[in-house]
Amino acid sequence: MMKYIFTLILIVAVGLAAWLLQLYSDIRHDIDTVVNYNPPKTTQFYDKNGKLIANIFDKEHRLYVKYEDIPARVVEALVAIEDTQFFEHNGINPDAISRAIIKDIKAMKLVEGASTLTQQLIKTLILSREKKLLRKIKEALLAIRLETILTKEEILERYLNQVYFGHGYYGIKTAAWGYFKKDLYELNIKEVAILVGLPKAPSFYDPTRNLKFTLSRANQVVKRMNTLGWVNKEEYESAVSYIPTVYDETLTQNKAPYIIDYALKILRPDIPNIRTGGYKINLTIDLDAQEIARESLKVGYDGILERDAKLQKNKLNNVDSNKNPVEEGYFVNSLNGAIISMENNTGKILALVGGINYKKSPFNRVVQSRRQPGSAAKPFLYQTALNLGYSPASQLVDIGRTYDYEVNGEKKKWQPKNYGGKFKGILTLRESLTKSRNLATINLVTEVGIADMYKGLESFGITNVPRDLSITLGSFSISPLDLSKAYSVFSNNGIQVTPYMINSITNSKGEITNFEPIEKYVDSPEQIFLGKSILQDVVTRGTGRRAAVQGIELAGKTGTTNDNVDAWFCGFSPTIQTIAWFGNDDNTPMRRSEGGGSTAAPAFSHFFKKYLEIHPEIERNFKMPDNVKTSIINGKKEYYTDTSPLPEIRIPIAPQNLDGETIEF
Repeated sequence: MMKYIFTLILIVAVGLAAWLLQLYSDIRHDIDTVVNYNPPKTTQFYDKNGKLIANIFDKEHRLYVKYEDIPARVVEALVAIEDTQFFEHNGINPDAISRAIIKDIKAMKLVEGASTLTQQLIKTLILSREKKLLRKIKEALLAIRLETILTKEEILERYLNQVYFGHGYYGIKTAAWGYFKKDLYELNIKEVAILVGLPKAPSFYDPTRNLKFTLSRANQVVKRMNTLGWVNKEEYESAVSYIPTVYDETLTQNKAPYIIDYALKILRPDIPNIRTGGYKINLTIDLDAQEIARESLKVGYDGILERDAKLQKNKLNNVDSNKNPVEEGYFVNSLNGAIISMENNTGKILALVGGINYKKSPFNRVVQSRRQPGSAAKPFLYQTALNLGYSPASQLVDIGRTYDYEVNGEKKKWQPKNYGGKFKGILTLRESLTKSRNLATINLVTEVGIADMYKGLESFGITNVPRDLSITLGSFSISPLDLSKAYSVFSNNGIQVTPYMINSITNSKGEITNFEPIEKYVDSPEQIFLGKSILQDVVTRGTGRRAAVQGIELAGKTGTTNDNVDAWFCGFSPTIQTIAWFGNDDNTPMRRSEGGGSTAAPAFSHFFKKYLEIHPEIERNFKMPDNVKTSIINGKKEYYTDTSPLPEIRIPIAPQNLDGETIEF
């Protein structure tokens, strides 16, 4: 009889062993997921000063932390509450299993799991959370095998980075920053206890929702650590009574959405896993400057609305005086703006705001829109003339002309006008650009020749423009980003820089890729200084007077297109260049009161005024190159160079009509 029983037991044992062997054979490859652990990791964007701009991820927000960067206190707390014999067992805990089996038998169902941390990791990464015997057997087999491949430290690293801590946080480093705004080494005992207690029931113990239960669970952790002798009585009492400050943070932390959208657009072609690769992206952006730019754009925008409101009140006498006409819908809804600021000598973008309200419109007008620059294109034409031998004192004729042309065989006439409709007659090149005289500019372009002016624009990087006189009035399309690149020739003394905003990229292995400025020589410093000196006059006494800021020299140019569709101010200080644009997204005209000087210049001024408050150390004055010469003409200082000599002093002869009568201007 005993022989049969022994044989039966042997058969059962062999059968069970064979079944377990077959079961392990079926699942053994699943363990590769744990061994070759590579979870999706959050990419973080930082500004130039190390301030976090945004966390970008796909589905799981995870800030990865290596074992050597995990404080011992975190490991102690975790092991104390979850698996006290972690460093002694081989993947499973027989004592705990025995206790669990007794409890399960009494309850006639699975009520206690007795899972080690190794088993929990396997359950999280490979198996389901169902309380089934087969799953527990698989879990145990894989746990035993895993402990022969990985060290205890490697298992803990994977566990603490994989588990869910509630509130959308995966991994303990993410939870530490999300709940406490601290790195792991900054946490106290109670905060550590809260975190290691969360994985048991992340939603229930979420401190942003159920702080009372969270603290109770944390105190259990601290008590267990005290029982084990891992914290003394004083530490225990202090931790139990401590109530930490808990933050309810959003997941993305996106402080500059236009910036991040543009950065992702740049990076995606080369880094397709940008949202899951755990990169650290250092941008050239200055968050303080970004906030100032946003405020400045709002200043210009609000100014337009206020002026429109006043006009509406004057026209609509039947409107209740307590109502705001703007809010009543009398103003077009497509009004918007954009602003970009960068370092003159590098092209590093400090601020980029692509619209008034990202939530209403994520369309980035700095990068994606192409608008006509209007008179903001004139400095490139005048600089071309200077490089061809003209000087700031050269005389131009500001009179009207009629141009005949044909469209599909139909004869047409073009009669361009100055703003305000008046003529100045004879005036200097400096005065013409300072006052943004359209007719003098057209006559200058006609005199120099379209071909040479076209080449001049190309040298500034302005391409795909029409080969006709329409270039005189900036009747071509360009983005604020590309216009910034073109204007950098003026702000950077003849060296054009390409605007960029990626400073460096660090991958999850710690490998760093740095980015450097892209430069192109366009013109000599002395020649550019001539044009720059005129652009200073634009700010001090010309069309851009509202761009001026006390205490710093600024230069720039206003731009207003036909029918006031676009309003620009493109300018710079000795170290920073800023371009502001306003207009309607649907290209409908703004009011005639809106132009570069009245609309965009105040936004530009506000930016520099506020930037100067936080950076009083920046350079305030432009420097004159050594090869620039000066002379006094009509009691005023004028600049010239060997390439752009001063003209001979002559008394202009007033033009006459066919009858010999002098034409009055």
